[in-house]
This record gives sequence, structure tokens and C-alpha cells, in this order.
Amino acid sequence: MFSKSKVEQPGQKGTESSTPAPASSQSASGTGAADYRPAVPKSKPPASVLSADLHIKGNIKTSGDIQVEGQIDGDIRAHLLTVGEGATVKGELVADDVVINGRIVGRVRGLKVRLTSTARVEGDIIHKTIAIESGAHFEGSVQRQDDPLNATGSPKTLPKPTAAESQGG
Repeated sequence: MFSKSKVEQPGQKGTESSTPAPASSQSASGTGAADYRPAVPKSKPPASVLSADLHIKGNIKTSGDIQVEGQIDGDIRAHLLTVGEGATVKGELVADDVVINGRIVGRVRGLKVRLTSTARVEGDIIHKTIAIESGAHFEGSVQRQDDPLNATGSPKTLPKPTAAESQGG
């Protein structure tokens, strides 16, 4: 009985049985543990936060998430883009998910676009799904597309008049 108790007690403490247990786990699932380790870096990193005192002039592009609290003069491309209540973005926003609490001057393209009650948007919105809360301020046009992220040529029909002008001139 004491020998059984001794085996259980060290196993609970993790001194004697922790050495054999990982050895047996490594031998049995050593390959499995290696397979799971690459999955850990694939987990999504936290959103990049651009603080309220930050002013950026230039474009931002990431495959991750961005939370804007400051002022951006340029285009932003991200997976999930959240514009804070005190933030201002002057440029085009392109993201899978766009949540706007602040001010946008420019085009917004996203699969899911949400304008909260504090949002102020001056520009066109191209979306797959859209939600506009009561109290949001919006000046522009809204266009639904199945793939708004890749359909950049559809709203820009300026090259056609240019071709007509070159024929006429």
C-alpha cells in the first residue's frame, strides 16, 4: 500500500512521475507535440493600437488587426479595422471587418462595415453587409458588392471619359 501511495504522491507533486510522463508523452506524441507548436505562432496577435496622440502621414497595410485612436492621413488596409471615437482617418479604408466610431473622410471598402452612433463618414461605402446605428452621420453613397475588397475598378469609372477625351481631342 505504501508503494502505491508513494507512486501517487510524487505524481501529484510532479517530481518523480513528471520525468517519466513527459518522456512517454514525447515518445508517443513527440511528433504530435511538434505539429502543435507551429499552430501556436499561427494564433492571431493582438490588434495594433495607434494611440490618440499619434499622427501618421502615409499608408498602413497589415494582415492583422488595427485599432486607430489618433489621426491618419493615408490609406489603411487590414483584416479588422476599428476606428476609435476620437480618431480621424483621411483616406481609403479596406478591411474584412470595419467598425467606425470616429471620423472618416474617404472611401470605405469592407465585407462587414458597421457605423456606430458616434461615426462621421464623408465618402462612399462599398460593402457586402452594412449596419448603421441611429445617430451616425453619413454623407456619400452606399454600394453592395459580393467582393468589395477586390472590386476597385467598379466605382472608379474615370478612365472611360479619359479615353473619350483623347478620341475627341
